[in-house]
Amino acid sequence: MDTFEHNLSWSDFQKVEMRVGTILKAEPFKQAKKPAIQLEIDFGDIGIKRSSAQITELYDLEELIGKQVIAVLNFPPKQIATMMSECLILAAVDSDVGTSLLSPDHRLKNGTRIS
Repeated sequence: MDTFEHNLSWSDFQKVEMRVGTILKAEPFKQAKKPAIQLEIDFGDIGIKRSSAQITELYDLEELIGKQVIAVLNFPPKQIATMMSECLILAAVDSDVGTSLLSPDHRLKNGTRIS
């Protein structure tokens, strides 16, 4: 069993705003240091947020449109090359396979909270 150096309390976990969103737009992020894709994601009533993801090894631009993803919305915006990232898209990173986006098994309303 793994032992974690810093355990979170339940109240710590509840502070993380993880929400479901649908990718509306995906473009190559040519200015990024590592191959990446710029994304616009619809979070329903919360609005449309921009982000980038280093997911070029497993995803084509066309297949990303309409895909639902999970993202953390309450990190401060972060400058990544020439864009301001407004959310952190969650993914599993496997150095042998690539980066795989986390997404719900079923279609959900944009903005649905993860708990």
